[in-house]
Amino acid sequence: MEAKSDVRVTIRVERDLKERAENLFARLGLNMSTALNVFLRKAVEEESIPFPVSTKSSAFGNGYTSAEVNAAFAAAVRNETEESRRRGMPVARYDAARKQAYIEAADGSREYIHG
Repeated sequence: MEAKSDVRVTIRVERDLKERAENLFARLGLNMSTALNVFLRKAVEEESIPFPVSTKSSAFGNGYTSAEVNAAFAAAVRNETEESRRRGMPVARYDAARKQAYIEAADGSREYIHG
C-alpha cells in the first residue's frame, strides 16, 4: 500500500539485470522498490552516490583497484583452503623454497608434483 506522499517512478533496465537484481534482493529479504528506496535514501544522506563511481576502466572491472582485486582473490583462496581442510580434503600448495607445487593431505603430509 502506497502512502499518500509516495510517487511512482518508472525506469528502464535490461531484463537480465532486473532479474539478477530481483534474485539478489529476494535473498536479502527485499523487493526492488525497497532496495531502490534504500539506495536513494543512502545517496541523499551522503549527498553522493554511496559507492565509488569512476570513469577509469580496468581489466578487473570498474570501481576496483588491482590491490582490492588481489586482496579479494587471496581471501577467497584462504577461505577455500580452510574449507577444504575442514572437510579433510587435500589442498594444492606451493613450496617457494623448492619452487615446486605439492598436494598437502589433511594429516599434513606432502606429495610434490613432478613435471
